[in-house]
Amino acid sequence: MNWESKININQVMEIRSRTLCYFGIGALQKVNDICDWLKNKGIDKVLVCTDKTVYKVTGVWDVLEPAMKKRGIAWTVFDEVVPNPTVDGIDKAVKMGKDLGAGAVFGIGGGSPIDTCKSAAVLLHPDNAKYNARDLYTFKFTAENAVPIIAINTTHGTGTEVDRFAVASIPELEYKPCLVGDCIYPIFAIDDPTVLTGLPAKQTLYTGIDALNHVNEACTSLVTNPYVVLLAEETARLVARYLPQAVAHPDDLTARYYLLYASMIAGIDFDNGLLHFTHAMEHPLSAVKPDLPHGLGLAMLLPAVIKYTYPAVPEILSAVYAPMVPGLKGVPGEAEECAVGVEQWLFNLGVTEKLLDMGYTENDLDKLVDLAFNTPSLDILLGVAPIKATKEVVRSIFEDSLKPMA
Repeated sequence: MNWESKININQVMEIRSRTLCYFGIGALQKVNDICDWLKNKGIDKVLVCTDKTVYKVTGVWDVLEPAMKKRGIAWTVFDEVVPNPTVDGIDKAVKMGKDLGAGAVFGIGGGSPIDTCKSAAVLLHPDNAKYNARDLYTFKFTAENAVPIIAINTTHGTGTEVDRFAVASIPELEYKPCLVGDCIYPIFAIDDPTVLTGLPAKQTLYTGIDALNHVNEACTSLVTNPYVVLLAEETARLVARYLPQAVAHPDDLTARYYLLYASMIAGIDFDNGLLHFTHAMEHPLSAVKPDLPHGLGLAMLLPAVIKYTYPAVPEILSAVYAPMVPGLKGVPGEAEECAVGVEQWLFNLGVTEKLLDMGYTENDLDKLVDLAFNTPSLDILLGVAPIKATKEVVRSIFEDSLKPMA
């Protein structure tokens, strides 16, 4: 049976893609056009959110700095973004932006710098001047306005450069909520494969796996649609083909190009189809252990999520995972075959860690389940899962992710 039978044709869908993304080799030069746009809008002061090294080692700063200088745009650089950024870091960035009088924000890096950029852009808007990042991520107000956001992406995983989502951790609560709002779509995004060739092997793997998880969830959510399934199939095909190639040959621009393309369309994919189990359950993992790479957390959970969701949507997942697990027929009884096959594919790539390896134990499961259900916003993700997201199901997924399935 084809996956079309799983689509609710009586459901009105929205096709979202509101960011102008400059994509391809040489796209970085488009910062000149973007700086012209800023000047034409009367914006001559900007905040740049990045980490200590990425904006320099990728070559982005070599192009952006002279573009801003030439047009008389002043800037201040917040370079303290960390993996799994916190509300405290966002507040520091916002203070720097306010001190300068920044009217726009550049994010340079992967998900953490760009999400920090999005959050700062909300808090720099005059309508939101009285709020801080904790207010934003505990939903004391609804984010409806932001100053212009420009995302210069340097990884192939998050898709945040083309979507309306951002995340940040609240350390004292061990919460990692998700911010959603049309105002945080970047006005412009730049996806240039040439800035990715220095991406380390582990980060290459983890970001590629992030993109795969985005489509695994989007295409199986209760609000999926044919467009989402189409993008999911293409993303999985490209990740299966080019991720091993990029790990083996980091300078291969063809591999980087297609992984970046897969990541970008996966961002559009979950912007339309949303996310559910894997992300709602990874956020507690990295909230409790902030040093955990997001993509690794997702990789550890993915096989068990497939095991539990496959019977509800076998037609869709058999098509999506055909490049990794050939021979699937699209019937409920092969859920474990698909789950084990995907886990073996991950192991073959070198991603062999499970939750026990990363220091989580059976004693942590109740806390992780509670965080998945009590962290603000994650209930929305769990609510669109293809099966009912009970505490028992979530606990079982965590439990099955402690060690290898096979």
